[in-house]
Amino acid sequence: MLGSSAQALCQAYDLAMLDLDGVVYVGGEAVPGAPAYLAQARHSGMRLAFVTNNASRPPDQVAEHLRELGVDATPQDVVTSAQAAAQLLADRFGDGARVVCLGAEGLQEALEAAGLVPVGADEDAVAIATGYGPDVRWGAIMRAAVRIRDGLPWVASNTDETFPAPFGVAPGHGVQVDMLRRFTGVDPVVAGKPERPLLDETVRRVGGRRSLMVGDRLDTDIEGAHNAGLESLLVLTGVTGLRELAAAGPQHRPTYLAPDLAGLLTAHAVPERGPDGATQGGWSARVVEGRLEVSGAGDPADWWRVVAQVVWAHLDDSGRPSDVSGVEAPAR
Repeated sequence: MLGSSAQALCQAYDLAMLDLDGVVYVGGEAVPGAPAYLAQARHSGMRLAFVTNNASRPPDQVAEHLRELGVDATPQDVVTSAQAAAQLLADRFGDGARVVCLGAEGLQEALEAAGLVPVGADEDAVAIATGYGPDVRWGAIMRAAVRIRDGLPWVASNTDETFPAPFGVAPGHGVQVDMLRRFTGVDPVVAGKPERPLLDETVRRVGGRRSLMVGDRLDTDIEGAHNAGLESLLVLTGVTGLRELAAAGPQHRPTYLAPDLAGLLTAHAVPERGPDGATQGGWSARVVEGRLEVSGAGDPADWWRVVAQVVWAHLDDSGRPSDVSGVEAPAR
């Protein structure tokens, strides 16, 4: 169930690990209010780290994009799954190790920055690193697949099934990972969310004694926080909606919930639960014969919190998600 914080989250935690797409921006545009909310959180003393499973873009390109959207960011504030993958390989094989690089510029730069030597798919190497790369050739994938099957250690930057492209939602690196896994019978070591290496690498690079993961996806951001032993804030500006929330098991439930990044600037109270449901801030919610019912008026953030409490309780008690059809969340 949801947690509580008597302080604003930007004061209770000293580092926010922020997912990007769906949290800070959507496509090419900033989420409304996000630059101002982040500036206020930073002014309160909170460090900000921009954490992405996208292994194709180097940190300087990500930081430049953020600055174009009005978010103050440097390359040192950005941590990618490519960097986490490179660190895993550097820790295991040491400086100067030759690693097959099956990915884009971001992966190659990360390997080089970690003291490794990126090489082609048919060159001598001690391991292989893979990441999203739209220009990776099929011939290189075939050579890499054979080498993985024959025993070459494999680190995958992430297993995201989809990727937000300008022309729509496209297959992500996870599709390639699935194909290589089926052919080789080998499971890679995964650096990106929901596995913990990316979040561990973020703390190592940016610092922070009490860190908060902030994301919009239950299956990567929130599950990743659980795997890393971190508390989390789910924002509802990305892919998670009421239906997904109602089906979230314990490993996919955030500590805190807010409509957007303004949630960093406020305290968070837990709704009051009773035999007929939950109440908070003028809202009441309950599940009757499997259907969610919400009444009242107030802050939209409180609406989401009372709803989360009752739909999760129903899921735990019945084993079935609540029927949320016909229920509409209040406008932000």
